[in-house]
Amino acid sequence: MPQQDVHRCQCPDCLDPAHDPDQDLHRQMNLLLSRLDEQQRRWYAAVESAKHGHGGDRFVSLITGLHVDTIRRGREELAESLEDRPADRVRIPGSGRPAVEKKSL
Repeated sequence: MPQQDVHRCQCPDCLDPAHDPDQDLHRQMNLLLSRLDEQQRRWYAAVESAKHGHGGDRFVSLITGLHVDTIRRGREELAESLEDRPADRVRIPGSGRPAVEKKSL
């Protein structure tokens, strides 16, 4: 898995030139997210969003750079208890690009 660049937080606290304690936390969150796979990023962002309550999806989106719908999808997956998610795969079987043989038919 290629390493991703670390996203720079776009929340008002981090854009302010004065140092805010949340800047370090947001930097650490983005560093962690850069090391996770796509489903783990969704789930982590969903957990952080739930901590903030109303408006949490939009706020976490500013911090992480993830789309609001991606965070919402993570919350839905966590609400389903991840029962249908394979533990040894990042994607559900059948998702992703179609095989070349199927594509050319």
